[in-house]
Amino acid sequence: MTKTSPDPAGPDAIASFAGGPSGLRARAMYLVYSMPALVPLFVLLLAIAVFAVLLGERFLSPFALTLILQQVAIVGIIAMAQSLVILTAGIDLSVGAVMILSSVVMGKFSVHLGLPQEIAVLCGLLCGVICGLISGVLVAVVKLPPFIVTLGMWQIVLATNFLYSGSEVIRSQTIAAEAPLLQVFGRTVSVGGANFTYGVIFMLGLVVVLTYALGQTAWGRHVYAVGDDPQAAELSGVNVTRTLISVYALAGLICAFAGWVLIGRIGSVSPQAGQFANIESITAVVIGGISLFGGRGSVAGALFGALIVGVFTLGLRLMGLDVQWTYLLIGLLIILAVTVDQRIRRASL
Repeated sequence: MTKTSPDPAGPDAIASFAGGPSGLRARAMYLVYSMPALVPLFVLLLAIAVFAVLLGERFLSPFALTLILQQVAIVGIIAMAQSLVILTAGIDLSVGAVMILSSVVMGKFSVHLGLPQEIAVLCGLLCGVICGLISGVLVAVVKLPPFIVTLGMWQIVLATNFLYSGSEVIRSQTIAAEAPLLQVFGRTVSVGGANFTYGVIFMLGLVVVLTYALGQTAWGRHVYAVGDDPQAAELSGVNVTRTLISVYALAGLICAFAGWVLIGRIGSVSPQAGQFANIESITAVVIGGISLFGGRGSVAGALFGALIVGVFTLGLRLMGLDVQWTYLLIGLLIILAVTVDQRIRRASL
């Protein structure tokens, strides 16, 4: 009787995969997919290094670096709100208009109506929440497309802003005398020769809070699940409607805070300020590696995206180049970021 040798591919055998370029490529794709903020962080560090070589101390001074943070504070905060919506596979075109209207409400209620400044601030924050709630209900309950809903809200809120304000600017001297609380985010704190405004500190704190909420809470997991596959999330017990409404309401609240920071940044209440914040926030989110198809990305990536725009803007300005070069490079980065996102999605299927 002859003995047969055991089959190496028997039922207990463990599959093995050859290394090499395909294995390294797969591991790199998995790393980028699981940590999407790595790519914008690399681009940000590379941009800083290039401008540091070209400009030296003019770019690397504490003043210049903190100036970048101050310039992107508004867009960075708005990008946090946009990130939450895009993570659910939606989009919010009304973020800039909600920010402006909230700031106008704060200024008008405190200066013209004579309400206590604390009450005026709360009314402005409530205005942002209400705008977000309306969008959330229309998307989650009425089942309208987020693009159409927020496009309509953008026009409605912007028109309400101009009708209510009468396009009148409330000067910084008036606010400083009657409602100094509105300018609190414009105050600075010096750390090692660098000046950080309270608005910058708020932006960084918001990133930490949202990163924890999205990564360590059930609500955050629900947000990613809804963006990845709402039908599967519903079957898994996720209340999709409640999650979507909470995301849009929270985005509205964040936009209202951005309006408060905007007053501190420019010192006055202007109905014309920040009208392109919606486009700028989408730019920061896309460059920051958050997928427009939802379910993948991080708010830290959105911050890196905003900082990339700030670094290019300041660096090219210090080099004396035309501002159009900034738009050209940012446009190329947007197309590159979407291309990378598409390749990662195809590789993950």
